[in-house]
Amino acid sequence: MSILDIFSVFQVIPMIFIIIAAVYILSTSARILREYERAVIFRLGRVARAIINVGGDGNGPGLIILIPLLDRMVKVSLRTVTMDVPPQDVITKDNVSLKVNAVIYFRVIDPNRAIIQVEDYLFATSQIAQTTLRSVLGQSELDELLAERDRINQRLQQIIDEHTDPWGIKVTAVEIKLVDLPQEMQRAMAKQAEAEREKRAKIIHAEGELQASEKLAQAGRIMAAEPVTIQLRYLQTLTEIGLEKNSTIIFPIPIDILKTFMGDQKK
Repeated sequence: MSILDIFSVFQVIPMIFIIIAAVYILSTSARILREYERAVIFRLGRVARAIINVGGDGNGPGLIILIPLLDRMVKVSLRTVTMDVPPQDVITKDNVSLKVNAVIYFRVIDPNRAIIQVEDYLFATSQIAQTTLRSVLGQSELDELLAERDRINQRLQQIIDEHTDPWGIKVTAVEIKLVDLPQEMQRAMAKQAEAEREKRAKIIHAEGELQASEKLAQAGRIMAAEPVTIQLRYLQTLTEIGLEKNSTIIFPIPIDILKTFMGDQKK
C-alpha cells in the first residue's frame, strides 16, 4: 500500500465520524409535533423555548430543534380526554348505599402548568373526580340523584373544574353513567311504584263513578220531567236486546199497568 493510499484512508475516517455525529445530532435534536401536540422544553432544568420552531407557535406544532444534551422535551396532547371514573361506594343523605360511576371530559389548555404544577395531571384529575363524586352524592338524597341528574352533573363539573384550573386543565363535562341500587332497594321502589299506580287506578275509578252518578241523576231529572222518555228508553232497551242472538224471552208490560199498581200502593 502506498503512502497516498494511507493518507486517503486517514482522510475518509474523519469524514465518516463527522457524518455519524451529524446524523446523531439531527436525530436527537429534531422533533416533529402533530397539530394537536405541544411541547414543554427544559433547558438545564429550566423551561425554555426551542431554538427553531418551523410552522408553529411557541413550542409546537411543527418542527422543533433542540440542543443536544441540554434540552429535554415533554409532549402534551391538547385533545379532549375521556376518563372513566371507577365505581364509587356512596352513602346518600338519606342513608342509602349505592355504587356510582361517571365519565369526565377534559382537555389541557396550558401545557406548561399541566407539566410543572402537578406531577401527573391524568392521575390527579382522576383522583379529584373520584373524591368529588363521593362528596357531592353524599350530600344528595336518592330521589334527587335519580330525578335531578343534570343539575348534579353541572355541580360536579363546576367543582372539579375549580380544582383543576391551577393545573391548566379545563373540565368540559361530567356525566353520571350508572347508579347501581341494592336489590332490597329495587324491590322497595318497585312496591312503592306499584302502590302508587294502584292508588291512581282507584282514584280514576272513583272519579268515573262520580261522573256516572252525576249523569244518572241528570237523566233521572229529565225522565221525571218528561214521563214519555221512560217508555222510549224501554223500547230502546228491547231493541238492543233483540239485536243479540240469544234465547231470552221478553214479555213487554205496558207502563200504564204499572202505574195502576203503583197508584194502589200509594193509597
